[in-house]
Amino acid sequence: MHDPLISVVIPTWNGRHLLESCLDSLRAQSYRPSEILVVDGGSLDGTRELMASSYSDMRLLVLPRNLGFTGNVNAGLRAARGEILCLLNNDAMAHPDWLLHLIEGFGTDSRAGSCASKMLNRDGTVLDSAGDLLGRNGLASQRGAGEWDRGQHDLPGPVFSACGGAAAYRRSMLQDVGLLDEGYGSYLEDVDLGLRAQLRGWSCQYVPNARVNHLGSATGGGPLASFHVAKNSIRLLARGFPTFVLRQSLGVILSAQMHRADEALAAWRGAAARATLRGLACGVLLLPDALRGRPRIQRRRVISDEAFLALLTDPTPAAR
Repeated sequence: MHDPLISVVIPTWNGRHLLESCLDSLRAQSYRPSEILVVDGGSLDGTRELMASSYSDMRLLVLPRNLGFTGNVNAGLRAARGEILCLLNNDAMAHPDWLLHLIEGFGTDSRAGSCASKMLNRDGTVLDSAGDLLGRNGLASQRGAGEWDRGQHDLPGPVFSACGGAAAYRRSMLQDVGLLDEGYGSYLEDVDLGLRAQLRGWSCQYVPNARVNHLGSATGGGPLASFHVAKNSIRLLARGFPTFVLRQSLGVILSAQMHRADEALAAWRGAAARATLRGLACGVLLLPDALRGRPRIQRRRVISDEAFLALLTDPTPAAR
């Protein structure tokens, strides 16, 4: 690629205690971004004061209230000026060459719409994500999650989508497929974006040298994650899977959802299990809303059913 304008967008809500290490890591990048944009969802913890006193060289977008992860990110993406728009969680610290390698990941392929980072835990020993996968059973997973990092995911190549905690997107791709679907709130919204991009013929490239250390679940996790993942997995299927693929994979899709429900029922005394059951019920109740967006997504698809099936993995390890 030519030397593009790069914007890095960091969504935050009451995350002052996390921001300093994140923003300091961006200051130390060997490839300096054109702008660093912090999107504050109405924090009350001194975030604005910290930005004014220590990071006045960076842009701050103050929202009147917290719009949730997807809403805060979308506000930042709309305000950002770059040709390449990067997302970084406020609980992540980028290695000095993160941006350099991430941008190089686009290479000369004009249909590479996004790039995924290698995400590690805070001390860099365990993998958090080596790109997102999507199974034929409709369940998404983060490749390598929980594995000791021994270099087993150090080869670049295509993945289904990029984890939104540390990713880069072409503006032209986002203009084509749209921003994050705010109906997700949080969790799986990045997989949905990747799914819509794949349907339009955009690929995602995993860049193992683009590394970040991620605290993980610093602003989520637990029952909250269990609820939203269960709910949003139904939305993902209802909106994104082509009709032929739904028919071909209906058995494994229903089996995966029933297995998730059975596991939650068996552990119903646990908060996360009860949250999963509530999420599944909510996902079913919200099916009419999810289906309203389906016709436009499917009408704009440019790849064949067979090409979409080839993008899916089965079985899906460590499903999200």
